[in-house]
Amino acid sequence: MKKLIVAISCMLAFTAGSLQAKDWKEIRIAVDVPYEPFEYKAADGTLTGFEIDLGNAVCAEIGAKCEWITQAWDGIIPGLLARKYDAIMSSMSITEERAKKVLFSEGYYNTPSGWFAKKGANLNTSDKASMKGKKVGVQRGTLQDNYVTDNLGDVVEVKRYTTADDLVLDLKGGRLDVVFLDYPVGEKTIINDSDYETVGDTIPVGDGIGVAFRKRDTELADKFNKALKKLKEDGTYDTIMKKYFTYNIKI
Repeated sequence: MKKLIVAISCMLAFTAGSLQAKDWKEIRIAVDVPYEPFEYKAADGTLTGFEIDLGNAVCAEIGAKCEWITQAWDGIIPGLLARKYDAIMSSMSITEERAKKVLFSEGYYNTPSGWFAKKGANLNTSDKASMKGKKVGVQRGTLQDNYVTDNLGDVVEVKRYTTADDLVLDLKGGRLDVVFLDYPVGEKTIINDSDYETVGDTIPVGDGIGVAFRKRDTELADKFNKALKKLKEDGTYDTIMKKYFTYNIKI
């Protein structure tokens, strides 16, 4: 009887192991677009951008077929936890609060945030008193949202947007006085228009950007970490970075 129990136990363990094992030959990656230059749609409708190119290079290194899935930012972590996709590679800052819900890869880039406004607005974003009553745009649920809420939330009207595109449209429509954005996004979408400019100094927020996974998917996170390390060492990362930036964002 004891041998039978042992045999059954072994069979159950093997079956459970087989069910849990995953070869990760196909990986679904969520991204919130548009967030130029990190992820956005080209004129022909295809997804492009720094993180799309880097993610595809990671998948090639892993030997996996990757599928990009667009998902609004508000639901991007719930979607991961609900298994709608396997990873989030969408400029997600590594924070202590998010790390309670997801497993992060090693950081793969870091950029500062910046203030952007119409030329002649004469704003001093470092002077809290002078900002009283101003309308400030941020993307909802981002570190920039947290920064403005924590530092100016009691004197300004914080207007939160689902996408960076909507935020920029309201700035250019005169419905916002200033916006606070990841600097490269503002650089690409706002100050390419000569009527707009940066205001004050750039501000570092957060500890960098990581790929997010479900906490149980440690094997997948390990594959991403090893692939990112290889791409940073063999020059692939730098080649992709220089396609989108004139400065170094690598960490």
